[in-house]
Amino acid sequence: MARVVVDVMPKPEILDPQGQAVAGALPRLGFEGVSDVRQGKHFVLEVDDSVDDETLAKIAEGLLANPVIEDWTVRRVDA
Repeated sequence: MARVVVDVMPKPEILDPQGQAVAGALPRLGFEGVSDVRQGKHFVLEVDDSVDDETLAKIAEGLLANPVIEDWTVRRVDA
């Protein structure tokens, strides 16, 4: 078995209202110095060793991310 991490983030040109809400709340909670927040999604998949990188990319693009408004990265990690 292999562990795969897929991180999905809004593209830089896409408005991120959730990230803006967090960024606005931080100073009110006493946390200073944070100028921007982007909120995304983090997926951890346990896959058979036979699942290749092309298949993982298809999973990310076809199911986990919306390629019109989101970028993603796929990486294998040590379990």
